[in-house]
Amino acid sequence: MLEKMKALARTKDTCVLATVSGVEPHCSLMSYATDDDCREIYMITHKQTKKYRNLLQNGMVSLLIDTREEDQTGGREVTKALTVNGVFQKIDGEAGKKEALARLLKKHPHLQKFADSPDAEVFAVRIKSFQLLEGISDSSFVALD
Repeated sequence: MLEKMKALARTKDTCVLATVSGVEPHCSLMSYATDDDCREIYMITHKQTKKYRNLLQNGMVSLLIDTREEDQTGGREVTKALTVNGVFQKIDGEAGKKEALARLLKKHPHLQKFADSPDAEVFAVRIKSFQLLEGISDSSFVALD
């Protein structure tokens, strides 16, 4: 089941990132890329955004990755929704940032201008668990170490 969850995370390229400040949740539509083992997810944002301020205050995040676009003809009962729980991590060192950015730009070349901004910050989400919902009732959960 874990490999099925990782495969879904690897093949998709957008997610909803949920952050929180105090008791107020905030959701953002994000482009992303994964590392080879699908233990980390890389994203980029501007440092002055609400999401980035939230990440600095509370690093616990949740991501939603789904298949609703390709499942339109089969009906919603076949849609898959992958919830990824994880922890925000700044990427230390220029080499690590360059590698994460290269992964992002390979999957999302349209982000080049955004990435060139001096205010842009590449970051990682270290994955703690996956929960896959297939259809409306078939659910599987896997915690990572």
